[in-house]
Amino acid sequence: MVRVKVCGITRYEDAEMAVQLGVDALGFIFAASPRQIRPKRAREIIRALPPFVKTVGVFVDERPHVIREITKLCALDLIQFHGDEPPEVCGDFMPRAIKAFRVRDRSVLGSIRKYKGRIRAVLFDGYEEGRNGGTGKIFNWDIAVMGKGLNVPIILSGGLTPANIECAISRVRPFAVDVNSGIEERPGKKDALLIKAFMKKLRDHE
Repeated sequence: MVRVKVCGITRYEDAEMAVQLGVDALGFIFAASPRQIRPKRAREIIRALPPFVKTVGVFVDERPHVIREITKLCALDLIQFHGDEPPEVCGDFMPRAIKAFRVRDRSVLGSIRKYKGRIRAVLFDGYEEGRNGGTGKIFNWDIAVMGKGLNVPIILSGGLTPANIECAISRVRPFAVDVNSGIEERPGKKDALLIKAFMKKLRDHE
């Protein structure tokens, strides 16, 4: 079964709705973003969630002591590094660490090899100059398929929508998918109908 993370949660209503529709994990972005959330607000949402829902903090080149403070404050389950964090920094946060890579070409696979043993999973995201994520852009999924040869769980992200999720999981067969802008009414506000359609197409295709 492909796990599903909905990222960019800013409202409890959206978190509750996503959980009711079968989402496995929720992402909270603490870096500069239209979907950025304050740590205290994230903590309020997380404390109101039912058990067995994973919570993921998304950081971009943040200072390690700040990450530790927010992780403790919010009781985060996992940390998603979405910048240029070196393997040593990610390794210091094991077993919570996930590393995102923005894919331009297959050279990204060489970069990933340096992180083996220091991260729990690799997230493949679309690339856009000057942006660290949330681009809504699809990349060449064949590169993600090649990444499976590194024997690290693959999380597929970047431009996923109800319209393409069946093709995505059929091509890549990832451990998990990470969706954000593709199920939004506007940045930071999720759309219940889009999440429902996304989950139905994914589950029906498995």
